[in-house]
Amino acid sequence: MINFLKYRKLTALSSLTLMVAFIGVAVYKYQTRGSVYSYSVDFTGGTQVLFAFDEAVDGARIKQIIAENGWVNSSTREFGKNEIMVRVPEFEGDAVGLGERMKSAIQQALPGNSVSILETESVGAGVGADLRSKSARAILIAMIFMLLYIAARFWSFAFAAGAIIALVHDAIVMLAIFLFLDREISINFIAAVLTVLGYSINDTIVIFSQIREFMKKRNDVSLDEVVNDSLNYTLRRTMLTSISTGLPVMVMLVFGGEALQDFSLALLIGIIFGTYSSIYIASPIMMLLQTKK
Repeated sequence: MINFLKYRKLTALSSLTLMVAFIGVAVYKYQTRGSVYSYSVDFTGGTQVLFAFDEAVDGARIKQIIAENGWVNSSTREFGKNEIMVRVPEFEGDAVGLGERMKSAIQQALPGNSVSILETESVGAGVGADLRSKSARAILIAMIFMLLYIAARFWSFAFAAGAIIALVHDAIVMLAIFLFLDREISINFIAAVLTVLGYSINDTIVIFSQIREFMKKRNDVSLDEVVNDSLNYTLRRTMLTSISTGLPVMVMLVFGGEALQDFSLALLIGIIFGTYSSIYIASPIMMLLQTKK
C-alpha cells in the first residue's frame, strides 16, 4: 500500500514553486514584450495563413517579404522546417484571396522554393475581443457550477473547496506550461481547459465518494488513514482512466499535425496534472478543512 500522504508536503512545495515560476515568467514576458501571452487570430482579429515550403525557410525572411509588400506589423510562427504561419492585422471577408496575394508575393521573392497554402483563417477584431471575453466567462461559469455540484453532492464546504482549488490548480498549470513553452492561446486551448476541468472533477468525485464511504464505515481510524486507504482503493481505476485517455491524446499530439498540436498538448498536460491534483491537491485541502466525525 502506498503512503500518498507522506509526500503531500513535497508535492505542495512543488506546486507552489510552479506557481511562483509562472508569476515570475508572466511578469518578465509582460515587461519585455507588452503582453503575457501571444493570442491566435481567434482572439486578436486579423488574418492568418499557414504556408508550406518545399525547402526550409527562415520565419524572419518571410516576415521581411510580407512587410516589403505592404503587410506591416505581421508575425510569423514556424512549425518544423517547412511550415510557417503568417498573421497580419488586416481583416478581409475574402481571406482566401488575401492568402493567395501573400503567397504570390512570397513566391516571387523565393522563386526556387515552391509555396503552397495549407490553411487560411480570418476573424474581425470585434469578434476576437468578444471571443476572448466569452472564453474567460465560460471557464468561470464552469467552475462555479462545479463548485455548486460538489457542495450539493457531498454537502460539505471542505469537499467543495478541495475540488475547486484542484480545478484552479489544473487551469493554472496548463496556462503556466503554455507560457513556459511560448505557445499561443487559441480557442482550441480554451476547449482543452474546459475538457480537462470536466475530466479532473470526475476523478476527484470518485476519490471523494470513496473517502466519504470509508468515513461512515470506519469511525475508529484517523482521517489520514481513511484518505490514504481511499486513494489506494481508487488508484487502479484512476491510473487506468488516465492511461486510456492519455494514449489517444499522445497519438493526436504526434500525428495530428499543426491543427491539433496545441489542443492535444493542452489535453495531455491536463490529464497528467488532473490526476496529480485529484490525489495531492483536492484530498489534502479537504483534510485541512474537514473535521472527521
